[in-house]
Amino acid sequence: MLIGVPSEIKNNEYRVGLVPSSVRELVANGHQVLVQHNAGAKIGFDDYSYELAGASIGESAEDIFRVADMIVKVKEPQLSECHLLRENQVLFTYLHLAPDPEQAALLQKSGCIAIAYETVTDKNGGLPLLAPMSEVAGRMAIQAGATSLEISKGGSGILLGGVPGVAPANVVVIGGGVVGTNSVRVAMGMGAKVTVIDKSLERLYHLDLQFGSKICTIYSTTDSIERYVETADLVVGAVLVPGGAAPRLVTREMLKRMRPGSVVVDVSIDQGGCFESSRPTTHKDPTYVEEDVVHYCVSNMPGAVPRTSTFALNNATLPFILALANFGYKQAMRLDSHLLNGLNVCKGHLTHKAVASALRKEYIPADVIIK
Repeated sequence: MLIGVPSEIKNNEYRVGLVPSSVRELVANGHQVLVQHNAGAKIGFDDYSYELAGASIGESAEDIFRVADMIVKVKEPQLSECHLLRENQVLFTYLHLAPDPEQAALLQKSGCIAIAYETVTDKNGGLPLLAPMSEVAGRMAIQAGATSLEISKGGSGILLGGVPGVAPANVVVIGGGVVGTNSVRVAMGMGAKVTVIDKSLERLYHLDLQFGSKICTIYSTTDSIERYVETADLVVGAVLVPGGAAPRLVTREMLKRMRPGSVVVDVSIDQGGCFESSRPTTHKDPTYVEEDVVHYCVSNMPGAVPRTSTFALNNATLPFILALANFGYKQAMRLDSHLLNGLNVCKGHLTHKAVASALRKEYIPADVIIK
């Protein structure tokens, strides 16, 4: 199979779909890899390093999309890239289609086979290709929030960990999954007072076992979210509905009652966001202020640390990329139901229930399409 790796073109996105060691693995399995010129240059992988691994170099994205059987990316295809996709071409990347009807329509129109990292599952019900970026984003959320609390950034001028004689910041994390757990760990390590809110008692139990009395675990209700958000200095939104749109758990009325200069970091923004006032931002212009609250809503947070993120992502995606290349997408999905769960669009049809529901479009089960 010929696998194409184009440069990422989203704002300030420097991650790359394959690192040279992954290319070498694919070549050793008898496949060809075509990497766009300078695709990995910003994170220390020049064209020569890819050529040493056995890849060929293409000058433009058009070159890559025109000949590749499978496109491996990091972020969702931008509109210009959607127009380059063709019928029966496999696209393997993050898609986040629920809040993006335009992208979904273009993928359907192209006739491609679009497999989303974020909906591939594992035997434990987890999301193994989303987890590494969730770990990065969760840790970065506290870092970004702490910076945004500085007075020069529009914040209220609070040091997250306080100092002797001065109370630390109140940090509230909504959602106790991978993002939330990593946010809790970093916030706690920086000395903040941390509360995590989740609707799963089992998840709260595990967090309590992991962190003990150093954090406060609260069962999620409208009342509890309202009470803890209003007194928080920093709120991290870390809720997830696999494939679907994130629920808007924090209303404008709640934000209005927060102290001016408080900060919200919406890690759920790539699925639409969990704050009523959220809208996507970029690393170039990451924050805005509404209701006197600083909003950090960058939709590709791990892109700020692209070298770490790229290695972490490749560690997780490579086995699935090899399966798709070795067996073809149909056979690979017949052999692995977890990979099948990643199929979002196939030859014009939406094949993931949560995505179709969010977009209010017709849904055809992935296993029916594959058969």
